[in-house]
Amino acid sequence: MNWLLFLLFLSPACRLAAGELSVVQRIEPRSFPSVFQAWNGATPLAGRDADAMLAKHDLAFLHPGTLGLVSSNAFEGMAHTFTATSLDSARRKRTDLLALNSNLVLLAEVRYRDAPTGFLPEDSPWWKRDDRGQFILGWAEGGYRLLDVPSPDWHTQVAKRARALVRSGVFDGVMLDWWIDDDARTALIQQVREAIGPEALILVNANDRVIPRTAPYVNGLFMECYRSKTAADWQRISDTLRWAEINLRPPRINCVETWFHKSRADDSLMRAVTTLTLTQSDGYCLFSDPNDLPTPDHLHDWYPFWNRGLGRPKTPGFKRVDGAWERDFSGGTVVYNPSGNSSVTVHFDAAHSSRTTGRSGTEHTVPPNDGDTFLPD
Repeated sequence: MNWLLFLLFLSPACRLAAGELSVVQRIEPRSFPSVFQAWNGATPLAGRDADAMLAKHDLAFLHPGTLGLVSSNAFEGMAHTFTATSLDSARRKRTDLLALNSNLVLLAEVRYRDAPTGFLPEDSPWWKRDDRGQFILGWAEGGYRLLDVPSPDWHTQVAKRARALVRSGVFDGVMLDWWIDDDARTALIQQVREAIGPEALILVNANDRVIPRTAPYVNGLFMECYRSKTAADWQRISDTLRWAEINLRPPRINCVETWFHKSRADDSLMRAVTTLTLTQSDGYCLFSDPNDLPTPDHLHDWYPFWNRGLGRPKTPGFKRVDGAWERDFSGGTVVYNPSGNSSVTVHFDAAHSSRTTGRSGTEHTVPPNDGDTFLPD
């Protein structure tokens, strides 16, 4: 095989299974609303198994083992290859999921900041230790240890791991957690981007912060918005999302998650994050359990409000004179009314039905810190 053919073989575009759409072809033409899965899934609906529930989402980032991928090395953080059996199984799983949802984008989490015991050998220089040589906890809830994020050698190892996951043919890109715009992560993201190539996707968890230094290498923010109690919180989420839609690398895959305040039945908050995302981005939304629960993080229900029906955006969203945001889609209209605003009235020339109330009419009301979608009758 000559070098040109070898390089083409490594290109993500040339590893597509027969009939599989490219990443761009899965992202751009999808119908809305668009929901993502952060590690853990939705409670199964009647008659739906875990795969069917995962495929209801248009994007999911997962530990590689969730799809059955097994590292060849006993230490996951050292591995650059995967067992042949697990590769075959994981690729079949990907094919089955895409058969259920041809728009689904799959990303692999690559741990670089902290990791569980056994991720690396105990004597690895990449574990972060204190002055007494003791391991330092990075994610106390999970008992994860800190890794040596500034180490150039560790950057190289993380980049190799990311490249292996992308080249496996199972994932469309990688997700990097705990993201800030410091020197270490800027150096790391440059290596990761070079290793996985220009077509693969990179999603980073920057919460509700902007990341101007690393933006040229990143396709999307995972906005794990743990602050959503005040009008200022929601304004910050809005500002960051709109910044990311302009400044990140295309194709953009911004993902906005907020948590319930009292229970999963906080439907107005679910509608607020959904309609905020719909009116101010072409991204993905999620409403889930807060992290302080004893159950696994990011579990959630599937809400009927998330069922498709809006089609594709017809125009960019705009801020109305009454302070609400509105956007027209081929199948209907979305209105988001921010926290701190007054109730707003939405007028139509012809009757539209509210997905919230089910009522049909030419005039509807949307309370503050809420939103609605209106479908023509």
